[in-house]
Amino acid sequence: MSANIINGKAIAEATLDEIKSLIEKRLAQGQRAPTLAVILLGTDAASAIYVRNKRLACEKTGIRSLAYDLPASTSEADLLALIQQLNDDDEVDGILVQSPLPAHIEEKKIIETISASKDVDGFHPYNIGRLAVRQPTLRSCTPYGVIKLLQSTGVNILGLDAVVVGVSNHVGRPMALELLLAGCTVTSCHRHTKDLRAAVERADLVVAAVGKAGLIKGEWIKPGAIVIDIGINRLQDGSLCGDIEFATASQRAAWITPVPGGVGPMTVATLMQNTLKALELREAGKLAS
Repeated sequence: MSANIINGKAIAEATLDEIKSLIEKRLAQGQRAPTLAVILLGTDAASAIYVRNKRLACEKTGIRSLAYDLPASTSEADLLALIQQLNDDDEVDGILVQSPLPAHIEEKKIIETISASKDVDGFHPYNIGRLAVRQPTLRSCTPYGVIKLLQSTGVNILGLDAVVVGVSNHVGRPMALELLLAGCTVTSCHRHTKDLRAAVERADLVVAAVGKAGLIKGEWIKPGAIVIDIGINRLQDGSLCGDIEFATASQRAAWITPVPGGVGPMTVATLMQNTLKALELREAGKLAS
């Protein structure tokens, strides 16, 4: 068999078009467009590309984008002061601080300083907690993007045995919570897992979110499974690949995401969706500060 490819780029474009229509409707009714503030520290090439893609998505959808490109030497105190200024600005709906951050800045402190109501990355403990108790508001972009990719297949994932490989705060943990919310039976695997292969082999749905090329062998994939590869790794020849051996896995899976062109575009599209949602929920008085 040969797997159906889940075209994240096409699904993301359709999502952005939908957001654009909703914002145009707001403007026609005399309401304002959402505003997203993006803070970038330093000149890391990968971070610059991510930020550029986010700003291009803002332009495409009609979201107002505020750019704060700061030197890597910016102090933690100055960054926190800027975040607080943006928290207090009623015209700003979303705040994003691009990671990774310079070593002298504590990421946890930055995340917790961003108002939960403007946390469009979905990283704040309040928003992760809402997801954990099945009352989601602003959801972590990549995991929620994966849910949308799964929905696009038309497969009913209720009751499926799902394995999430990776337990990071930004991706792996909220991904497991999203799949629980969707009704899957979820196993989270990590570096202390004793038999990763056995866990993957029994899974109806595999989500890889580690960042280690080829960690999951294609031969481990259960025939007919759904495979979502969040990992993105650059090889020595400059090409990109995921955490799963795509060539072999795609001959066994029913559905699979490519790298690139799978999950990545949906992360950006979901960020735009969160920015619009943050504005709408704040207008309705339904978000914590």
